[in-house]
Amino acid sequence: MSDMSFKQAKELVERMEFSEIALKRAVENIESSTQNFETTLKHQEDIINKLPYADKKLSYMSIAVAVNIGLIVGILIGKYLL
Repeated sequence: MSDMSFKQAKELVERMEFSEIALKRAVENIESSTQNFETTLKHQEDIINKLPYADKKLSYMSIAVAVNIGLIVGILIGKYLL
């Protein structure tokens, strides 16, 4: 009977060691995931902060393109129609 309980205790200890290793790996994975999530949040905040400036640049570019197209159309009208 004592041999059986010793074997059972040995198996139980091995299972506990495996469980401990698995838990350590899980904690490491969670910590790395948390760090990745934090860096992703920082990048998102940077993008959100840069959006208004990008919108201003885009509106300035659209105005510049419209002025250039108007200039070209005006030159074409002036050359061929007048």
